[in-house]
Amino acid sequence: HMHSSFSADSDTSMEDMIREAICRGLTGICFTEHLDPDYPPTPDNEIFELDLDGYRETLFRLREKYQKELQIHFGIELGLQPHLHDYFHELLATMPFDFVIGSSHVVHGYDPYYKEYFKGREESACYREYFESILENIAAFDEFDVYGHIDYVVRYGPNKNADYTYKKFKDVIDEILRQLVARGKGIELNMAGFKYGLGHPNPTEEILHRYRELGGEIITVGADGHAPDQIAWDFEKVPGILKAAGFDYFTVFTKRKPEFI
Repeated sequence: HMHSSFSADSDTSMEDMIREAICRGLTGICFTEHLDPDYPPTPDNEIFELDLDGYRETLFRLREKYQKELQIHFGIELGLQPHLHDYFHELLATMPFDFVIGSSHVVHGYDPYYKEYFKGREESACYREYFESILENIAAFDEFDVYGHIDYVVRYGPNKNADYTYKKFKDVIDEILRQLVARGKGIELNMAGFKYGLGHPNPTEEILHRYRELGGEIITVGADGHAPDQIAWDFEKVPGILKAAGFDYFTVFTKRKPEFI
């Protein structure tokens, strides 16, 4: 789970991200640029668009250039909304992605990244609406490989995770996990929670453990890096987190097929 300047929220060239990954001793990475169609207007008028052809062309060129030093996979992070199912279905039939993350960024017209989502409402109600919207997305479209940062909303809440626990939202989170397991879908260990000062990954360790308990088998690891200094963020903690959750491997997708490492 990694971004470059092909994503609207990153200013770093793909080649700079690749060079830094090599410097940090990684053996493989996967770019998962943002594709968020029908993204609402933002307070800073940021345009959320992806030059998909340019992205593919650049990645394939750099993949060849650095093939002896780093394995580079071609992924996408789809910003799911129920009405986009046909668009995404058609897109995935035409693009040779290695890996597809389905993520919830926009909830009923608002991205929790912006304060408007929380305005005049109870934080816990905002969190619950976010989780319920994941169930709507899964019901509408399930052609992704893993669901991204299931508790993304907590990064941006007024109190972040001070009043947030898995137990508080157990009913809806368990239903999300059951739906994913039933469809043979994975989740990610997204280390950016540490970057955002939460002291936990997204989703939290308890949720990773619960996914495993419910029969979940697919877990990918990402830093959600948008700049060179965020690559492999806190990855030294990864083995301990995975083992505590009941995993003795992690998952890498090539041409949409999982490999357990």
